[in-house]
Amino acid sequence: MRLLISSPHKYPAFSEVGSGLHPKAFPSGSGFHVHDLLVKGLAELGHDVFYMLREGADQPLPAGATLISELRSDVDILHTISGFDVDLIKEMQNRRKPWVTTCHLDRRARGEELSQTTDNWIFVSRTLAQLHNRDRYVLNGLDPSNYLYSETKDDYLFYMSTMDWEMKKGLDVVLALSREMGFKLVIAGTGRDYESINRVQEMCQQIGAKYVGDVKGLEKAELLAGAKAFLFPTKVDEAFGLGMVEALMSGTPVICSDRGACPEIISSEVGFVCKDWDDYVAAVNRVAEISPQACRKKAMSDYHYLRMATDYVAEYQKEIERNGS
Repeated sequence: MRLLISSPHKYPAFSEVGSGLHPKAFPSGSGFHVHDLLVKGLAELGHDVFYMLREGADQPLPAGATLISELRSDVDILHTISGFDVDLIKEMQNRRKPWVTTCHLDRRARGEELSQTTDNWIFVSRTLAQLHNRDRYVLNGLDPSNYLYSETKDDYLFYMSTMDWEMKKGLDVVLALSREMGFKLVIAGTGRDYESINRVQEMCQQIGAKYVGDVKGLEKAELLAGAKAFLFPTKVDEAFGLGMVEALMSGTPVICSDRGACPEIISSEVGFVCKDWDDYVAAVNRVAEISPQACRKKAMSDYHYLRMATDYVAEYQKEIERNGS
């Protein structure tokens, strides 16, 4: 197939070096990173991939992918990220060409109406699709070469999230657990402004937690691989939770809440899904029971970027047939 993939970011979405204790316009950027990996996977599967990036590219695209700046008429389908490239979708509709878009978050969290979605929307988890009264989804995938797998763990637990929503993402729970149970804690993630960064830094200093800000590349890989567990006590209906899968790829167990897609992503052989405080305490005490090999195995089978790309190809074929192209 000839595939047009579009995104508003600059390639690559994830750099090799994080911004540390400095803000970023997109503190997470995980949706853009997944799009980059999708392009890589589609090209490796033998498809002609045209990547239309609003901000261009700082590095060469993956082999088999071509950077473009204008709409091509000879593509079989367009794939965008929801909320972006509306004009591009309209142009495809005018040309009676098929298109799909991926939704990476719960639209209710932004005050948007669920009815604004259509059958062209593909969600990043079954849970997120159901929240929007839809049933199309493809689970995100990662590139294992970006991570370090380790069965030897250091003496700390790891938390990583955007710091604009730090309380909704459960930072208060993580800090309280560390304070009560006495384990070493490393916190990663940045926000859109220094106010949020400084607020988090002060909270971490109060209990002796280490706050490293935004981490990427080898630094993030080492922190993920060395942790006894990845903590993710989110209080929102999580769309997917890419950090959890990054941990699994590193051989690190996950302790998460029961909100959103967390129970869909984390099964009992790779972590603990918690409903309340007592569950979190028990999970921290039992985390050594989880096998790093089991974590890595699940990540490689369920959350590999080539599996993701293959699943999207199936969705493209469905959409092309539905469109009558």
